[in-house]
Amino acid sequence: MTPDRIADEVMEDVPTSVLSAERCHLGEGPTYDVSTDTAWWFDIAERRLFEHRFAAAGTIIHVLPKMASALARIDGARQLILAEDGLYVREVAGGHLQLFTALEADNPVTRSNDARVHPSGTFWLGTMGRHAEMGAGAIYALHRGRITRLYPGITIPNAICFSPNGEVGYFADTATNILYRVPLDASTGLPVGEPAALIRHRGVGGLDGAIVDADGMIWNARWGGACIDIYDPAGRRLRSLRVPARQSSCPAFVGRDFSQVLVTSAWQDMDDAQRAADPGHGKTFLLDVAARGRAEPDVKLS
Repeated sequence: MTPDRIADEVMEDVPTSVLSAERCHLGEGPTYDVSTDTAWWFDIAERRLFEHRFAAAGTIIHVLPKMASALARIDGARQLILAEDGLYVREVAGGHLQLFTALEADNPVTRSNDARVHPSGTFWLGTMGRHAEMGAGAIYALHRGRITRLYPGITIPNAICFSPNGEVGYFADTATNILYRVPLDASTGLPVGEPAALIRHRGVGGLDGAIVDADGMIWNARWGGACIDIYDPAGRRLRSLRVPARQSSCPAFVGRDFSQVLVTSAWQDMDDAQRAADPGHGKTFLLDVAARGRAEPDVKLS
């Protein structure tokens, strides 16, 4: 691993490969099912769900009837999909979707965005304006089958993730470049205190999707920064790992030992010249980082 300084920042190069060369307009929402050794992610704008089976070294692209942004495992046969108008149960085998509950279905301004499952099985999820309208979105929690709005007035909800013991939650509003820390009830995944600013990112790029490893370190994809930034629980940046696409969007730990990181990217809002200058735009990458990752918990619907 060779660090070098670019634009007054130290970027570290780690072994990196292209997991999928299919370019995503807006790649987001990666997750990994260790029971089947399969990674899943979305192209929100093009209504596509990607399924990569590591054993077969192949990627399947499923066309969706609507925009969707995140996925959680219910059990071996079912998934919960966060879509533009609600939550849907998806059958893994055939892809059939059935509405579980509507979410902002009567609001044509918004769509779904970032989401993550708390260790308790509670699902945190975010909405935002389709054109990033200021304050149009919110962050919700699906707990025991019911949705509660936690934080209104969010412009671009991102970086939803949780400490390994479930006692701390994190989320960001990319529009303000602030990552918040909030105390949680570990048994429910619901807040027991007010959010406090933990990281105020300044400089190139913005805070996007994030995960937390087994040691409590926060791995955040920096949109526009072509990297993954790793922070400790106190908000100190420890490392920045280069990603070969400017608009890196969201990470996920993958592999049977969770030692690798999948990173999605996007070409949204890039013109022809910007795409030409960014050969990796929209591709999905695999970083060999010797991480101490951890499995995503299953979502509980009741």
